[in-house]
Amino acid sequence: MHLNIAVLPGDGIGPEIMKQGVAVLNAIAKKFNHEFVYEEGLVGACAIDQVGDPYPEATHELCMRSDAVLFAAVGSLKYDNDPTAKIRPETGLLAMRQKLGLFANIRPVATFDCLLHKSPLKDELLRGADFIVIRELTGGMYFGEKYQDNDKAYDTDIYTRPEIERILKVAFEYAQKRRKHLTVVDKANVLASSRLWRQIAKEMEPQYPDVTTDYMFIDNASMRVLTEPRFFDVIVTENTFGDILTDETSCITGSMGLQPSSSLGLHTPLFEPVHGSWPQAAGQNLANPLAQILSAAMLLEHFGLQQEGALIREAVDASLAANVRTPEIQVEGGAHYGTREVGQWIVDYMNE
Repeated sequence: MHLNIAVLPGDGIGPEIMKQGVAVLNAIAKKFNHEFVYEEGLVGACAIDQVGDPYPEATHELCMRSDAVLFAAVGSLKYDNDPTAKIRPETGLLAMRQKLGLFANIRPVATFDCLLHKSPLKDELLRGADFIVIRELTGGMYFGEKYQDNDKAYDTDIYTRPEIERILKVAFEYAQKRRKHLTVVDKANVLASSRLWRQIAKEMEPQYPDVTTDYMFIDNASMRVLTEPRFFDVIVTENTFGDILTDETSCITGSMGLQPSSSLGLHTPLFEPVHGSWPQAAGQNLANPLAQILSAAMLLEHFGLQQEGALIREAVDASLAANVRTPEIQVEGGAHYGTREVGQWIVDYMNE
């Protein structure tokens, strides 16, 4: 297969983990006789510094003409520590999602048996947990009308029927392919936007009679993903709730460095780790590359390359079992492995 892949390393640890993701894709291409062509683009703080725009038009054009986007992270202390900054790296990420029409963020949450001890939760709660959070990505407060002065500020949480219907359709279809259980997470007891979500979900239920659908307020869901994670199969929710909920689920995997994701919609699909840019660790060879590598696996699986994706997952599992891990998930007394060493071990495993 021939794939044109837009590579967006971004900021902080992004370039380091991206090198490992591309190295794994190159190993797959060689082993399975594929051709992956990469072209790199600017996004985030580095794009602001170089061209004054966190998502330049040249980067958007690159994404549009590519088959897939492999993205790492954006964010910089320079902007985090300046509340008056008129332009921010994260604005580029929002612009990319909006311009590419990436309305559905798919975040799988699964446990690794050898890492259960790294979670603050009890083993008996975690073992066997396996669910997907589907987050609406281009609506809600992140994109609604905003205002701020010295005495007042507001963000408008706005959703339209077409926006809700299309993300619910994705969620119902994912549930059909899995264990046929969908949980719609909202705050319908308080928010009008949530009541519309719930109304439309109930209208769509009869179209998917094989799916058991239940409804849960976000405060309850936030508790139950940590106390009963095995209850869930597919969760669907709006943008803000989904952002917070999927960061919380890192307690289940044991590290945010293990969580990949895909963003799907109207144009080029995008694949990225869910963690941030961790600028404090940039250049120190500390960052866990596994979420980036697993995002590459999701990219391949999106194009039907299931065997290739499975080999990456096997290699990741093998690296964890062999204690080839970055410091935040290494066993006590285990050898030190950095970003580069973990990536190289996985490449070597796949080349055997």
